[in-house]
Amino acid sequence: METISNKLKHQNGEPVEINIKGKKIGRDHFTFIAGPCTIENYEDLLKIVKHLQKMGINFFRGGAYKMRTSPYNFKGLGKTGLEFIKKVADETGMISVSEIVSVEDVDEMSEYVDILQVGTRNMHNYRLLWKLGKVDNPIILKRGMSSTIEEWLLAAEHVIEAGNSQVILCERGIRTFENFTRHTLDISAIPAVKSLSNLPIIVDPSHSSGRREMIKSLSWAAMAAGADGLLIETHFSPDNTICDSEQTINFKILSEILEKKEELLGLWEKK
Repeated sequence: METISNKLKHQNGEPVEINIKGKKIGRDHFTFIAGPCTIENYEDLLKIVKHLQKMGINFFRGGAYKMRTSPYNFKGLGKTGLEFIKKVADETGMISVSEIVSVEDVDEMSEYVDILQVGTRNMHNYRLLWKLGKVDNPIILKRGMSSTIEEWLLAAEHVIEAGNSQVILCERGIRTFENFTRHTLDISAIPAVKSLSNLPIIVDPSHSSGRREMIKSLSWAAMAAGADGLLIETHFSPDNTICDSEQTINFKILSEILEKKEELLGLWEKK
């Protein structure tokens, strides 16, 4: 019987290490990415990013384009949001992450954003994945909410086969019968991916739970399980954000997560 590993052409050999603006993402390092779900204005984004920088975090996230389940919800600032991301990154020296939602936006976004993120709904958008294989930006590929690990790894192969080996996998929870949480975080995906692939894997505890009070526990669990990074929605005033307030944490909770960094990452000798 054909196994997953037999279907993968590129994910063998030494673990992939991505270098961007002097920072490394890979198996020997741990990457914290934090910031608002959606960019609302330049001033708030700059305030958040400067605070993250003081906390020792080098990567910030922020949505300029948002894929929303309801057509009536806020869908982002678009091009204006990209301009804010670029301006803040240039002013602070921080590394930016934002979601790419359309093939038509790839060329423009690759100029404004350092790392392009593929959301759960686009994991099977093979035209988009192929296009992302033609840019120089690292790509965060989120697992589809109803996708197997095999389907997820094969989606990564689309980007790699097209020419871009800088792929970072992101476990963001899968759809199960449980409805207490937004989705169900699959912690077992971390060691599974490490046994099947040489790509780094990070975890998004925000979208997997959808519940602010669970973010700290899930973050610690991901760190203890050997994840290579975290992608967390953070804001100075979570209750007042326009999008995903329930799963956005404040700086106090983020600080509490960071307090256990050395202890938990020491289990895996990460830097």
